[in-house]
Parts: sequence; structure tokens; C-alpha cells
Amino acid sequence: MSLHLRGGLRWLYPGMRVKRWALLSLFSMGLIVFGVLEIVGKERIREIYRLLPKGELARYALVAVILLVGIGGFAIGVACLVRSIARGVAPGREEKPSDLIYRTRVLQKGPRVVALGGGTGLSTLLRGLKEGTSNLTAVVTVMDDGGSSGRLRDELDVLPPGDVRNCILALAADEERMASLFQHRFRGTTDLKGHSLGNLLLVGIEQATGGFDHAIEEMSHILNVRGQVLPATLCKTHLIAQMEDEEWVEGETRISADPRRIERIRLSAADVKPYGRVLQAIARAELILLGPGSLFTSLIPNLLVEGIAAAIEEAAAEKILVANLMTQPGETEGYTLRDHLRTLDEYIDLHCFDGVIVNTSLPDKDLLVGYLEEAAEPVEDDLGEEDQYGMEVIRADLVGMIELEGKPTVKHDPSKLARVIIHHSRAFSRSLFTP
Repeated sequence: MSLHLRGGLRWLYPGMRVKRWALLSLFSMGLIVFGVLEIVGKERIREIYRLLPKGELARYALVAVILLVGIGGFAIGVACLVRSIARGVAPGREEKPSDLIYRTRVLQKGPRVVALGGGTGLSTLLRGLKEGTSNLTAVVTVMDDGGSSGRLRDELDVLPPGDVRNCILALAADEERMASLFQHRFRGTTDLKGHSLGNLLLVGIEQATGGFDHAIEEMSHILNVRGQVLPATLCKTHLIAQMEDEEWVEGETRISADPRRIERIRLSAADVKPYGRVLQAIARAELILLGPGSLFTSLIPNLLVEGIAAAIEEAAAEKILVANLMTQPGETEGYTLRDHLRTLDEYIDLHCFDGVIVNTSLPDKDLLVGYLEEAAEPVEDDLGEEDQYGMEVIRADLVGMIELEGKPTVKHDPSKLARVIIHHSRAFSRSLFTP
């Protein structure tokens, strides 16, 4: 399936419920023409025919022009009518009628997908999948304590908004336009320096509405997102990691910066309750996706929240892991794919997963040199056709590149990743093309 259908092609997409009505209109117009001819009568029709040119070629040329003008006028009239109705239904949105119908007719029939993670990995996944279904739920970790999010967390005692902001933007109908605004960071010498506009807006809405979850809902409405973004928990807690020398380190930023190998990780508070709607979304899901994202600071933190790992294990949904492209200094340095899975299996039973998606290509050589200098490298694929947990290993070229804080960064290509998921997922094959 194409994830980038545009313009006229989108009208032809299965499930739009446009072609049947266009054919009915043409058939009805034919009946009207037949009725008019009967009313006019044969004699008057002969008089009209006498006005046509005598030459056969000229006559056919005129008839062709009349047909083209008629068909063109009919198409323009219908398009203007649909556009007028679309603007009345969705005033103020610069959205093509075909896109509006595609979103409401086709994407709303897509499977119910729950994606868990954090950081830029989850937003990358969402950016591609929103072109395949609007029934998306992003479950986002809220343990970040660095950068703008960390400062807001310390100064205002709020949950870190950064990862949530990125996911909301990734699901926005007009992401490119909104991202340029909401990702803007304040400059100057004031206390606002370094804060992103989106972070401040989320925190401001939280104070206005009385809850972080309400702020997410309001901002999602403002940006017209496809799907929903849910925090894994509303509890304010931190990550604590035990390093290879058995010393404990608290805080995501300090854990990531520590060169020692991480042995295990937990939350600073006991019995951290999940946000209720997260468990509901997992129970109703047709497809659950875990990853990509930092193993210890994006993926596992969601699984540490009470009940989330168990809910995933018990869910009837199809379950797929998305393996990381690169190792991460301070977290997974030297880890192979088996190492990633073995670590993850300590926090959730991987036997409940159906498949794992693995990248097969390498980044650009110049870019790869920069990563190697920072002790990061492509994750080695040391799995067979089926791994020890019984998961199907799905291999594909997934490499992409984005500018992150002014620096070229290797990330999953959103379209490539979405295509692989849609092609290999039973959930999408069951529902995406249902008329």
C-alpha cells in the first residue's frame, strides 16, 4: 500500500465510498438526458442535428469538444460542491476534500494500534503509521529529567512534557507547519532560554485545566491529531539504575551519561500506578508495538509501571517488537540484538510477541564514522530466521536520517517502517482494505 497517496489518486483508494456515488451520478445523468430527449421529441432533435457541421470530421470534433466540456463541467461542479461541504464540516482547515474523506472513511477503519516507547523513536514510528490508521494510541514514558523537560519538572513540579509533545506533533494532521512553531526554543538571557514553545504550552494548559492528561487532550484537539497520546502514568517518579559495580544511580540523564554498564533498572517510587486509559487501550488493541527507543530509558520504563507488562502479555492483540538501529553509549554499548532481547525479557515475557522487525542496511559511511567515534555502532543482527522466543524475524531496509538539534542523526525512516508493519501485520491485513 502507498502511504503517500495524494490528489486525484486518493479518490480511487478502496473504502473511500466515492466511486460508487460517482457512477450513480453518471448513470442518473444519463437517465435525465434520455428523459429530456423524449420530451423534446424526434422532430426537434433532427432540427438540432441540422445545425451541426456537414463534414463528418468536423461533426465528430464538435461532439468531442461538447463531451469534454460537459464532463469537465460536471467534474468541476462536483469537486466544488464537495469542497464547499468539506469547508463547512471542517472550517479553517487547509485540507483537501480527498484527504478529509480518506482520513474519515479509510483511516478510521484501520486497526487499533498501541505503540509504547519514548524519545524520538516513538514519534518516528507514529509519523509513518498515522498514514495507515487513525486508531493509534501512543503510550509515552514520563521519566525524562533532562533539558527543558527536566527544568520544568524541577521548577514547577510537573511531569516532563518533551516526549509527549513530540508524539502529539508526530500525530498532527499538519505536522510540518506545527513542528516549526511548537519545537521553537526561546533565545536570550532570560529564564525562558532553552525552553520549547510546545513544552511551555503543555505546562500552561495543565495549570489551566488541572491535569497533565487534560492538557494532552486539549493540545491534541488544537493540533487535530490522528489518534491519542497517553502518559504511561501520572505519578511523578524517576528512574534508578544499578550499575555493574552495584552502585545505584538516579535520574535518566545521569544514567545515560554514566559510562558503566547497566545491570538493572527500576522506578524510584514503589507501586507506580498506570494511567487507567493505558490498560484499556492495551486490552482493546489489535496490534501492540514496542520500540524503537532507548532500551533502558524509553522502553523498559513503560514496563516498570505496575500492570502494563502484564496487560501486554495477557492481551489478545498481535505483538511486534521494533529493534533499534544503533547501540547507545552509556546504555547498550556493545549490545547485539540478542543482548537487547535478553535484557528486555527480564521485564516482559517475550514469548508473547509474534515478531521482531530488524534493519538490514547500514547508514551513510560518513555518518557512521561519527557514530563510531562516539562509541555507537549498528546493532549486530545475531538472530536466525526465528529467535529463541519463537518470534518471526522480519528483516528490511529501515535506515533514515533526520536533523536533530542541528545534527544529522540515524533514525528509522517513518515510511519504510510503516510499510513493513502494514505488510507483515495480520491486524492491518484484516481491516485496512475492508470496504
